[in-house]
Amino acid sequence: MTGNRVIIAGGGIGGLAVALTLHEIGVPFTLYEAVRDLKPLGVGINLQPNAVRELSDMGLGPEALDGVGLPAREWALVGLNGRDIYAEPRGLEAGYMWPQYAVHRGAFHMLLYRTLLERAGPEAVKTGSRVTGYRKEADGTVTAFFEHADGPFQDRAALLISGEGIHSALRAQMHPGQPPIHWGGALMWRGVTRAKPIRTGSSFVGLGTHRHRMVIYPISPPDENGEALINWIAERTLDDSEAWQETGWFRPVSVDSFAHHFDGFRYDWLDVPALLRGAEVAYENPMIDRDPVPTWVDGPVALMGDAAHAMYPTGSNGASQAVIDARTLGVCLLEQGVSPDALAAFDAGLCGPVSQLVLRNRGAGPFGLLNMVHERCGGTFEDIDTVIPADERATFMADYKRAAGFAIDALNAAPRTIPAGARVRA
Repeated sequence: MTGNRVIIAGGGIGGLAVALTLHEIGVPFTLYEAVRDLKPLGVGINLQPNAVRELSDMGLGPEALDGVGLPAREWALVGLNGRDIYAEPRGLEAGYMWPQYAVHRGAFHMLLYRTLLERAGPEAVKTGSRVTGYRKEADGTVTAFFEHADGPFQDRAALLISGEGIHSALRAQMHPGQPPIHWGGALMWRGVTRAKPIRTGSSFVGLGTHRHRMVIYPISPPDENGEALINWIAERTLDDSEAWQETGWFRPVSVDSFAHHFDGFRYDWLDVPALLRGAEVAYENPMIDRDPVPTWVDGPVALMGDAAHAMYPTGSNGASQAVIDARTLGVCLLEQGVSPDALAAFDAGLCGPVSQLVLRNRGAGPFGLLNMVHERCGGTFEDIDTVIPADERATFMADYKRAAGFAIDALNAAPRTIPAGARVRA
């Protein structure tokens, strides 16, 4: 029977957050995931306070998140000469009622997966099943088509939610004329090294220029030797003459294949070449996103997470936005019932502003301060206040936080997205 059951396609962070939310509000669902065995893949990501608040409401507070990362205390941009451009406290130390967390992406993913299995039971998740398309039915329901090792099959439900990520087949069907994945010329190399953390001991540091930079932050507490797992991202924007020819996604590479680009990043407080060469493995991938689309919804079908709004990681809010998507979808279902009307309300509330955030991140997001420094002084300075006054820097960051949904006063004053104990009416 179709009833008010929901199909979720994709078991990434977004899809799991949707499943946990549906379970919380009493909506039956089946989650289909393409891979047969979910594994803890990836390196570090940040969870902004707006997402941590939602996770706490879902029963995943500090006691759970401390097992997969640690609270961030500072966010800082540092110029190529090692001098601060901008620094501010983050999370609780900034006055938020919820912390910001730096976590291991794979460990966080597995935390969500284990929690879902514990709450909803293993029968709620079907792995090894890749969605290939959908058909809207005359009665308002939707049929989803899947590929499986045992052969193709289909399932019918009231709604279909796509959490498949940037290569979403459902998005391609919904928007057949969409442009190809957008690459702006930046390459990223990611890795993790055990080393002593810098600055506060839990600082997110962006270092360098807008075309040649490092991002560095710990994703574990320090051990008995004072060392933590340090997540790093090395980035270079290539010239047109240096077109990237590889086709692999998140492919392993040797550190020596790129570390020489950062040989000049040596300071009395940080040796970047040593940090890079301390990693056991590095992964290379292009910084990519997709052009925004005018709607995330086609009747009983909705996109969310990277399927809806894949964005550059410059704002550290891709995973956070997926969690916000899930909770916003949940409150729309509470208000409108399990219906296309709920999806339309979800679309009306998020598609426009989040699409603008995608474009803002494509323009460097909060790292746009590095662009400003480059434009005004070529990237080298003695006193940042003579380049960008303090109030201008603060206004720039406040505007970004507002656009990304984690302005302090607004977030702290907002009521719960989903009231405790709320259930969708049958």
